Amino acid sequence: MSSDSLTRRSLLQGSAVIATAAPTLSAASATAPSPNSGAKAMMPVELTVNGREVHLQLDPRTSLLDALREHLHLTGTKKGCDHGQCGACTVIVEGRRINSCLTLAVMHDGETVTTIEGLGTPEALHPMQKAFIVHDGYQCGYCTPGQICSAVSVLEEIAAGIPSHVTQDLDDVALSDAELRERMSGNICRCAAYPNIIAAMRDVYGQSGAKGEKA
Repeated sequence: MSSDSLTRRSLLQGSAVIATAAPTLSAASATAPSPNSGAKAMMPVELTVNGREVHLQLDPRTSLLDALREHLHLTGTKKGCDHGQCGACTVIVEGRRINSCLTLAVMHDGETVTTIEGLGTPEALHPMQKAFIVHDGYQCGYCTPGQICSAVSVLEEIAAGIPSHVTQDLDDVALSDAELRERMSGNICRCAAYPNIIAAMRDVYGQSGAKGEKA
């Protein structure tokens, strides 16, 4: 009996030693430096945002969306899906609309970026902003900054004769509801204000004096 008791005691003592040593070993392993775990070096990024030159030091993995929102505090550009599926983060870079969540800030070093804040102000609204108000082109408003940036670029694309998947005459790219819906299809509105958005875009198109409009 005594030898059996000693054996059990030895086993329990040995288990206790292992149990107390394991966390120590794990902690030591977790804190041990790894040759491949060095922090990413910050990179300088220069942008012209809404007409203002900015100089940033960014982790090279920082998206353009996060650079705008978290570093420049331009929160008009919204983070929706963060996967390029909703269009809420649309901004205009070098004259072209892009999903800012899908691109890295360092990829646009030296480029010009326009966000919703750069299109107009409460005192001097952009024509598209005015038209969205007049035609109730929004409800909750979360997608509206991206919708407006995209809408402005869409009219510029049509004016420049850039075709879309539904363009019937490549030599005469003209405005139509089908063109507008196709080009705006990457901007999702969960409130379904789509007809009013189209009306706002048509209004601005008419104000611009554009010719060759087709119903």
